[in-house]
Amino acid sequence: MKIHFIGIGGIGVSALAQYYLSEGAEVSGSDLASSEITDLLKEKGAQVILGEHKAVNISKDLELVIFSPAVEQKNPELKEAKKKKIRCLSYPEALGELTKKYFTITVSGSHGKSTTTSMLSLVLVEAGLDPTVIVGTKLKEFGNSNFRHGKGRYLVIEADEWQASFLNYWPKIAVLTNIEREHLDYYKDLNHILRTFKEYVGHLPNDGVLVVNKEDENIGKVLKSAKSQVVYYSQNQPEAKKVKDVLTIPGKHNVYNGLAVLSVARALSIPDDKTFTSLSKYTGAWRRFEISDKTMNGVKYKLVNDYGHHPTEVRVTLEAIREKFPEQKILCFFQPHQYQRTFNLFDDFVQVFRNASIDRIIITDIYSVAGREKATIKRKVRSQRLVEAIERENVIYLQKEKIVDYLKKNIDSDSVVVLMGAGDIYDVNERL
Repeated sequence: MKIHFIGIGGIGVSALAQYYLSEGAEVSGSDLASSEITDLLKEKGAQVILGEHKAVNISKDLELVIFSPAVEQKNPELKEAKKKKIRCLSYPEALGELTKKYFTITVSGSHGKSTTTSMLSLVLVEAGLDPTVIVGTKLKEFGNSNFRHGKGRYLVIEADEWQASFLNYWPKIAVLTNIEREHLDYYKDLNHILRTFKEYVGHLPNDGVLVVNKEDENIGKVLKSAKSQVVYYSQNQPEAKKVKDVLTIPGKHNVYNGLAVLSVARALSIPDDKTFTSLSKYTGAWRRFEISDKTMNGVKYKLVNDYGHHPTEVRVTLEAIREKFPEQKILCFFQPHQYQRTFNLFDDFVQVFRNASIDRIIITDIYSVAGREKATIKRKVRSQRLVEAIERENVIYLQKEKIVDYLKKNIDSDSVVVLMGAGDIYDVNERL
């Protein structure tokens, strides 16, 4: 089979490309720029075309074209594929077809999807179930990849709600971590989000299992549409302390993630001792509370790289960092992700940073997401305005390009440096 991927370097699309490579397909793909992910795909045998998307990249012998949800209908490669009458599927549509072929386990929710999916995948591996895994982050256990090819009947995927992507998926077991106001560039309001989750929950069969966070109020509003068995997890259950004790990654939110994994493992009849053993080995994933040791001008310090970009994620991550480093000086560099999100959740961001027990918070310019920004919104919100609204002396604005110079003047051996955001702030890590 010959398949072409438009936007092959995306965190989801690239995993699907690896799946088809592992199945023996001939894979090509295009992306605007090179990355660690495109390099990995080349190593695995994909033909990757970098630069501007062009119609010439679509050969008439292609059997399938899969495109990123971020790709617009006017994309020259997508237009050419349709002109040649080649079958075209979006990434969620193509992944949705796979969910019908496997015993699929999905992890959904506003936060915690990648970590929970990663933890759960490693538990299934530990239990010998040999799952196939598609996750929105890279795991060192998977060769620093976002994909694992298994020979078992299980498929574990991170099911994103953006643009209602998860409505393409048909799981046997589904996890709901939490539901909040998010992706408001697509959803009109919280009620729109809840209606979509209700429809998604309805995809579970009568003999399926829905694993939910009992303490999340919004999840409770979508359960009426569930035909399947509902299994609750909670910080109040006896196992919560055991999960907290075995985890090496800090934070109350990660205890919730671990409890969700334990609930799924039990639904699959995996012994608790195997689950706890696997959870104890989990050290985190790429850009999810990723800790490394650094040295600058002879001074050794800790660096935490994190993907948090929603106010709730920022809050729980900063709490976990303070829990992990109670006495150290913490400097957090935060890059807001998308003008629309910053505008819609402006007051929530203000409260989070105003109340954070962090020594210094440095906010950089907003990361603009191509194809998802409105000019009217971009004129209304700036990082400088966010800093002004927070009204704390230890919260300042700084351009991303000046972070390294700032650190040279302010770092010491007692410092913990945090790079936080879903954009390109992690680039600073390479310069350090």
